[in-house]
Amino acid sequence: MLTHNPKANHGAYPDSLQTILNIRAADESRRWLAPWQRLSREATPLWRLPELAGRLGIAQLAVKDESFRSELGSFKALGAPAALIRLLARLNPALDPAQLLSGNNRGQVSGITVISATDGNHGRALAAAAQTVGCQCVIVLHAHVSAEREDAIAAYGARIVRISGNYDESVTEAARLAAAHGWHVVSDTSYDGYEAIPRDVMQGYGTIAAEIIEQLDVQQAEPFTHVLLQGGVGGMAAGLASYLWQHYGEQRPRFIVVEPEQADCLYQSALQGGAARAAGSVDSVMAGLACGETSPLAWRVLEQAIDDFLTIHDDDAVRAMQTLAAGSPRDVPVVAGESGAAGLAGLQVLAADPARRTAVGLNAQSRVLVVNTEGATAPGVYEALVGESASSVAKRQARWLADHAQ
Repeated sequence: MLTHNPKANHGAYPDSLQTILNIRAADESRRWLAPWQRLSREATPLWRLPELAGRLGIAQLAVKDESFRSELGSFKALGAPAALIRLLARLNPALDPAQLLSGNNRGQVSGITVISATDGNHGRALAAAAQTVGCQCVIVLHAHVSAEREDAIAAYGARIVRISGNYDESVTEAARLAAAHGWHVVSDTSYDGYEAIPRDVMQGYGTIAAEIIEQLDVQQAEPFTHVLLQGGVGGMAAGLASYLWQHYGEQRPRFIVVEPEQADCLYQSALQGGAARAAGSVDSVMAGLACGETSPLAWRVLEQAIDDFLTIHDDDAVRAMQTLAAGSPRDVPVVAGESGAAGLAGLQVLAADPARRTAVGLNAQSRVLVVNTEGATAPGVYEALVGESASSVAKRQARWLADHAQ
């Protein structure tokens, strides 16, 4: 399903949103994260896929590949650590935020416990950052989080709490445990009375947008006309759209949010005119996007920044994973997880339907960006869906890059 947002604003970035997300704070988070040894020293790749662009009937297609961001395998390596740094600095103003991820303040933070619910990647990033800085970490997992993802989180020293419900129920349980034990929730979704930390998480994602702008400048390339962003609770979409909007102003791209049809909380928010719940079961192969409730704070940005909201089938995401993995003589193979491929899946759905193409302004002159938000963060699931292991695809990618080296 596709719906246009009548509230989309193509004027200058509003002053009312500056207090939520702004370039200054995003760049500050970027500086504080830069020393962390678990992050790549270089910007993540901005792959150009000319053959696939031709098949889709557009001028250009680029993939910002966050699978290279960190050993953690996803863009979440920017959000939870940024929020943890700001939380610890608020709790102890004597701490230097720029030094926390060096691990030199372990004695000052060892008595602090942070907790969060997760579908996998956010909890893994929080656990890794907590392990580095030296505080304690508890992660609440719902029934549909795989054992493979649980093991990946536990490997960073987090204590795991399992519940029988879904993601939204795990958020509630994390808040209950925090209140009962005096712990600190580090969540990527906001709720009544809880906005500071989700805002910090979203600011962390601004690093991705900053790199995109820098990479386009180096390539002397024109800005993108369309940017497709994954949904979830809305944090990543708000973090990137706000930064790009503030930078480009009235010339900002058309932003399109993509989410599973059964976890369509942002689509429903657009229909209802306010932060809303999903209409479906929420469960999806796109585990990182299987969220039932929109973050109200993120929605305050999205209701003006996003032009269109699109829902896709699970099969669309799997098809996009396979498309990216296949590559071609002109297109580098890309390892994209179930949620990571959702942006391309949305583009493929739009490009295949003449009416939808027209509705979102896709044509032969369009320059489109999608973000691969995760690699094979669940390798077993990836291999089952793609029919090839992630390591095999990565080897083909390495051969392609060697063959096309200048």
